[in-house]
Amino acid sequence: MSCHVSTVSDRKARNINTMAAFLQWRKFTFFDKETVKDPLDSGKTFVLPNGISACDSGRGHIVLGDISGNIWLLMRLLQLTTFQAYKLRVMHIYQLKQHSILVTVGQDEHGINPLVKVWNLDKRDSGSPLCTRIFPAIPGNKPAEVSCLSVHENLNFMAIGFTDGSVVLTKGDITRDRHSKTLILHEGTSPVTGLAFRQVAKVIHLYVATLEKVHCYSLSVKEYPKVELDTHGCALRCSSLTDPSQDSQFIVAGDECVYLYQPDERGPCFAFDGTKLLARWHRGYLFLIIWNTKTRFGSRESCPSDKQLLTIYDLDNKFIAYSAQFDDVIDVVAEWGSFYVLTRDGKIYVLQEKDTQTKLEMLFKKNLFVMAINLAKSQHLDSDGLSEIFRQYGDHLYLKGDHDGAIQQYIRTIGKLEPSYVIRKFLDAQRIHNLTAFLQALHRQSLANADHTTLLLNCYTKLKDSLKLEEFIKSSESEVHFDVEIAIKVLRQAGYHRHAVFLAERHMHHEWYLKIQLEDLKNYEEGLRYIGRLPFEQAESNMKRYGKTLMHHIPEGTTLLLKGLCTNYHPSGDTAETDSHLERSLLNKANSEEFIPIFANNPWELKAYLEHMIEVDPNSPQGVYDTLLELRLQDWAHEQDPERKKILQGEALSLLRSDNTVFDKALVLCQMHNFKEGVLYLYEKGKLYQQIMHYHMQNEVYDKVVEACKRYGDQEGCLWEQALGYFARKEEDCKAYISEVLGHIDQNNLMPPLLVVQTLAHNSTATLSVIRDYLINKLQRESQQIEDDEHKISQYREETAHLRSEIQELKTSAKIFQKTKCNMCNSPLELPSVHFLCSHSFHQHCFESYADNEAECPTCAPENRKVMDMLRAQDQKRDLHDHFNRQLQSAHDGFSVVADYFGRGVFNKLTLLTDPPGSKPVGNLEMNLQRDLLIRTKRNS
Repeated sequence: MSCHVSTVSDRKARNINTMAAFLQWRKFTFFDKETVKDPLDSGKTFVLPNGISACDSGRGHIVLGDISGNIWLLMRLLQLTTFQAYKLRVMHIYQLKQHSILVTVGQDEHGINPLVKVWNLDKRDSGSPLCTRIFPAIPGNKPAEVSCLSVHENLNFMAIGFTDGSVVLTKGDITRDRHSKTLILHEGTSPVTGLAFRQVAKVIHLYVATLEKVHCYSLSVKEYPKVELDTHGCALRCSSLTDPSQDSQFIVAGDECVYLYQPDERGPCFAFDGTKLLARWHRGYLFLIIWNTKTRFGSRESCPSDKQLLTIYDLDNKFIAYSAQFDDVIDVVAEWGSFYVLTRDGKIYVLQEKDTQTKLEMLFKKNLFVMAINLAKSQHLDSDGLSEIFRQYGDHLYLKGDHDGAIQQYIRTIGKLEPSYVIRKFLDAQRIHNLTAFLQALHRQSLANADHTTLLLNCYTKLKDSLKLEEFIKSSESEVHFDVEIAIKVLRQAGYHRHAVFLAERHMHHEWYLKIQLEDLKNYEEGLRYIGRLPFEQAESNMKRYGKTLMHHIPEGTTLLLKGLCTNYHPSGDTAETDSHLERSLLNKANSEEFIPIFANNPWELKAYLEHMIEVDPNSPQGVYDTLLELRLQDWAHEQDPERKKILQGEALSLLRSDNTVFDKALVLCQMHNFKEGVLYLYEKGKLYQQIMHYHMQNEVYDKVVEACKRYGDQEGCLWEQALGYFARKEEDCKAYISEVLGHIDQNNLMPPLLVVQTLAHNSTATLSVIRDYLINKLQRESQQIEDDEHKISQYREETAHLRSEIQELKTSAKIFQKTKCNMCNSPLELPSVHFLCSHSFHQHCFESYADNEAECPTCAPENRKVMDMLRAQDQKRDLHDHFNRQLQSAHDGFSVVADYFGRGVFNKLTLLTDPPGSKPVGNLEMNLQRDLLIRTKRNS
């Protein structure tokens, strides 16, 4: 299968373009030429063996084949090793670059019978490399001379070209006979002059060049389809394959042009005139040897050794890297980092490439900066090196006056060169356009700082280029990066408020947006609307900042927004600031007390705001209730209409009764506004009963004074005493009030009579008749109390005498136990039994079962414990002086408290009764008092 890819018109157009380009190519000397010297004798030139017929390089050596059938291996130190490969001659050599495999074509016999031998250079057979395979190179039944040879690096393909126009393809392991098969891939009438394998990914192609045509076979497809790339070919050894960096293109060097081919089409061509003797591609360079005398195919070995021109082309950068004449070149090979030219007179010339920096300096001297840049890129120079070239190129153009071109080169240094180096050069007003372009590029690469942003915006404003300014601020963040806040400041300062507002809104700089809208543009409606669209935290902070301004200009709208902000805030609108569903589900509520200062000059709006807050949220902060109370009291104090004033009074009292006001603050407010009902309510709420009575005393409302005593006298008894003193100081006729007060004092025994008399003695209108009834009743009760006390005293004396007699009887006479029944089980007593002085008797087993203490009567034990507890309590309270003083001060009758403490023995030491002398002492209080307890128990029974 064959097809023509390029038309004649296409070829002509390409040739014309390439020839025009070639005329502009410059020549340089980027290589140093030296003759290789003999390492054993540095004064002599190294000489190759005679009769070299083929050569190649790779794997650290140069391989040479001669007309005697020998293979020579030239090492780096110019050491030669040899072995006999053929009996007659070596015709072709192919050294694989990735394997130590050498493929040769030669003759062991006279005639046309070439043999292909595969050598493994890593293995030895009798001192020579191991020959792993030998097979004849015959295209079909008719013998033909081998014209060219190519082997794929995967060792699975080998192609042999013949002078009869056929190509034999060996597929499989080329190092073994049984794992490969051979077939005739190509047949024709024109001798095959070049073969090359190309592999990209898993696709393998084979280029075939003849004297007349160029073909390409696809070896990855079973049928091996063929594409005819061109209708003219090249001479022997005038084709090669570029590096993968050059897309592995097939080079065909014709007498007029050099063509490059892809697998399916012809690529660019270069008009390098002259008869081509050799074409090689090494490390990005095209090596061409041109001989002006045309020769026919197969006649070159017998041609005279005329001078031949070696030219090294850099096709990417479009220049000639080196050019020199040589005598009859055998081949050009690349090894050990250099290029070697082998000539038939046995000499080797080494072409050592200059380092990149040297080449760049040569270009700089000629001001060829564009070429230097292209060269640096092809040599993979680092970014710092490239930046330095761009800087030098920019400086060169700047000195020439080409400021537009210079700024383009400086832009390419961004990221490496300090921006101030460029900015200083273009600060002149005439070059502001160039400076703007540089600053724009600096921002596009996100390397601008705040100063650069300021400078760029100033350039826009100086140029009054609104379109560029809008384009800059409206560009996406992926295109241009800059300090937004700095940009807003510069635009605001320059008077571009509309652009500044756009920038602030787009980048959500809420504070700047509001500052410009409210302070510069005075657009209060838009500012309020914008705050209502913000998230809760932003809306809260901005209302605190601008609330007073907005309240002054838009009181109703501001109040409405504050009501929402302090209850359950949700942003309005469908902007990018709208909260997510999750945030909306949360309760966003600001502290309503913090916004009260905003209403400083708007009392009506403040009152509406506060009333809304306590209605919606009864748990509003304390300041809300206090401020609302103050507002209501102010309204009440200034109201003249009685009906309206009564309504306002009720509102104020209802707020006081809500239990949400602070007592002290509310009391001060009510006193400031002379709100009587509120003051009295708070006094009563705080249990300040004396303050209530003093309030009525100050206002001289006698009925209210007596009413307060009646109402609160039970909680605070001193009110009656204070009332008596108050009326006693009045010179008016207050006999009725004094009599009523004395009646309560006498009834509750609140004051000693002497103190009453002394109190009333200060009143000139109070006569003896006022207190006569009080004194008579008091004296009668005192007389009755004295009689009762004397009766109790005589009774206690009798009981004491009786107890003493019983104690004396127990001490001096025997006790007869006449009990017949057990006090525990109520059964007749039987011995053994237990008897106590308290006249209780028990069976011994009953006593042991129920008694807690063998020295104590089980029946009397509970009563005894009560007595002992009373004694312990008295003992513990002997030192409770503070408690005694408090009781004494708070009691209506202090004498009774003192008498109670005397009766409990607080002021006496406890006298313990001991056993008679000679008896066994008891070790604790309970045992010492046992006898008295028994006597007391008997008396009670």
